Amino acid sequence: MNILHMKYAVEVARLGSLNKAAESLFVAQPNISRSIKELEADLGIVIFSRSAKGMVLTPEGEEFINYAQRILKQIDEVELMYKQGTQKKQRFSISVPRAYYISEAFAEFSGEIQQGSAEIFYRETNSQQTINSVLNNDCSLGIIRYARDYDKYIKDMLDEKGLSYEMISEFLYVLIMHKDHMLAQKEEIMTSDLRPYIEISHADPDMPNLPIAKLVKEELTDTTDRHIFIFDRAVQFDLLTQNHETFMWVSPTSDRALNRYDLVQRPCKDNTRIYKDVIIFRSEHKLSSLDSSFITALCESRRRYIK
Repeated sequence: MNILHMKYAVEVARLGSLNKAAESLFVAQPNISRSIKELEADLGIVIFSRSAKGMVLTPEGEEFINYAQRILKQIDEVELMYKQGTQKKQRFSISVPRAYYISEAFAEFSGEIQQGSAEIFYRETNSQQTINSVLNNDCSLGIIRYARDYDKYIKDMLDEKGLSYEMISEFLYVLIMHKDHMLAQKEEIMTSDLRPYIEISHADPDMPNLPIAKLVKEELTDTTDRHIFIFDRAVQFDLLTQNHETFMWVSPTSDRALNRYDLVQRPCKDNTRIYKDVIIFRSEHKLSSLDSSFITALCESRRRYIK
């Protein structure tokens, strides 16, 4: 398989046209057309269907282009890494759940980044997106969160996908709310006490690959009839600070974060469901010095905040 032919196919897929791809690549259109046909013959698949609307990817073509894009990206990275006279760039990328102890670990870890060229990526999202990011090589590391009840299901799935994993923490969710919330001074909070209030929830729950009906039943609480669904972690602080009827279930957090927004953290007596945070990476991935430094900071943060 010719890498140049692969580049042509990716550009045709991007632009949806042989003529536009030819103009973009400064290559004669017949040469690109011939290369696509040779590539299809080599692979034994049809990559594009030709129509009046242009070049449209077939299902097999979409799968091939996804692989081709990842291969070409890795080739570019290798060329950049070993190009003569180019300084080696520090690289770190991770996808994580929205959690205070993890973001604080990342802030501490950032002090380990040395002088010189560096590319550091930190993304907060749900577990399914994290798994996809690691599989697609968009992130070197990921942290996924799920209820311990699903431990075997998740580990079987990770094994099937060729991902390595290590447990970081186990914890019960706690409640956070403004210090002036009606429940803030209550000695013992039960889930039934939450019924009159507004729950803030992230709109993309963490449990990966569950059917949506089961996911909603299992992962979104029914302690109240009033919900605000958000994606951005920053907005939750505005809501909790300004609307004293709101509360949120979170992993244990730090006094520093709570004090910054005049919040309090409270356990819920009848909340017994244990969650796990697990770090994942591709089995062939060799942990870099930055990877190891982050994991060290993460473990230290966990010990401070999760008992």
